Amino acid sequence: MLSSGTTVQPDPPAPVVHLPRRRGIECALIVVAVLLSVYGYCDVGLARTGSVPPGAAGYGAGLGVLALLAHLAVRLRAPCADPLLLPIAVLLNGLGLVLIYRLDLETPADRAAPTQLVWSTLGVGLFIAVVVILRDHRVLQRYTYVSVVTALVLLVLPIFFPSVNGARIWIRVAGFSIQPGEFAKVMLALFFAGYLAANRTALAYTGRRIWLLQLPTGRVLGPIVAVWLLSVGVLVLERDLGTSLLFFGLFVILLYVATGRTGWIAVGLLLAACGAFAVGWLEPHVHSRVEDWLHPFASIEAGRGPNQLAQSLFAFAAGGFLGTGLGLGHSILIGFAVKSDFILATAGEELGLAGLSAIFLLYGLLVERGIRAGLVLRDPFGRLLAVGLASIVALQVFVIGGGVTGLIPLTGMAMPFLAQGGSSVVTNWIIVALLIRLSDSARGRSGKEQKPEQGPERDQVRHDDGQVAP
Repeated sequence: MLSSGTTVQPDPPAPVVHLPRRRGIECALIVVAVLLSVYGYCDVGLARTGSVPPGAAGYGAGLGVLALLAHLAVRLRAPCADPLLLPIAVLLNGLGLVLIYRLDLETPADRAAPTQLVWSTLGVGLFIAVVVILRDHRVLQRYTYVSVVTALVLLVLPIFFPSVNGARIWIRVAGFSIQPGEFAKVMLALFFAGYLAANRTALAYTGRRIWLLQLPTGRVLGPIVAVWLLSVGVLVLERDLGTSLLFFGLFVILLYVATGRTGWIAVGLLLAACGAFAVGWLEPHVHSRVEDWLHPFASIEAGRGPNQLAQSLFAFAAGGFLGTGLGLGHSILIGFAVKSDFILATAGEELGLAGLSAIFLLYGLLVERGIRAGLVLRDPFGRLLAVGLASIVALQVFVIGGGVTGLIPLTGMAMPFLAQGGSSVVTNWIIVALLIRLSDSARGRSGKEQKPEQGPERDQVRHDDGQVAP
């Protein structure tokens, strides 16, 4: 029992233990990623012509310089960032260039690898710009409503241009083409994260409770639902159903993360099933893809030859466990989308189940590191943004991988970093740059600047494994 007049000094706040920077590990992994990409490039040439391609040295030097510049930007501006994010992006981008070059050998009149390298260079340049200029991710929350207006404008623009392969998702001017929806998904992630972070309490604890779901008031939930419905509606009109599914999944995931209500997952799955059934039944283009998914070999039985999905399944089957070897497959038989929608079939045939599993593990690791940064971050906006950006990559991989393997109906999207597509590779480099910035904050560099939350989590120590413990 303390005597009167005795004062008790409060315990000093627990110190924040910063994680080791591990930039040397990142540099070593980048060297390995570049060497693996150059090896794949040379292997294609040896398999096709029996000699090393004449451009192997230039390809290796170009990829190496880009990776080195990106590494220097991270070392100088985000020294505490996760050391795995950049090497994974370099390896996936390098492997994508190798696969596109390999397919270019089958289509001499339509070479896509040089253009893809130019887009990759632009993507790395924007990656460096984001890492250097953006010093604090919380600045982006100021542009919550600017980002949603920009996203809607980007989504509407392709309506005024001619359709390509039945979809209005491209802007083509004087031989130059761009897919605005790729950039719109990052803008919508910023909007969802900013809006939900500002209204998370009202979303979780106000409104009526119906069954397992706590419904927020219409004043709070209405704006974000309106934005989501408008964006998905525009995409449906443009027949860009893959991106529509991505936006819907992103909306549900972030709503669940912001509120902690598992009922949103159930509602999201129910709405997705109803929407997929309605669109698949009423839209002829989508209905034909559903029929191909249900009966992939029907065209063969009818004497018309295999369709794209059947050729993709044949490619995966021909690859076996170890694959036919780079440059020795026949996935070119898939047709016009072999370098974009179906590039995963080339990887499955020529690298086999082992190589395909390694690719999926790389994607899984990229997503896991992004979500880990979100779990460690203490500000709601950063947490939601990290989870949202990682979810974009995860949803894309699931939708594309599931489509080309026959798990779900096929939708037209680009495999992150692997597939041909300038807008896609640039957007994915921006996503990695934002994850780099978020992980730098999460792993200690900006942790001391973040305002602590109220409650038992106010005194925390960061451990070497990235976890935060009281």
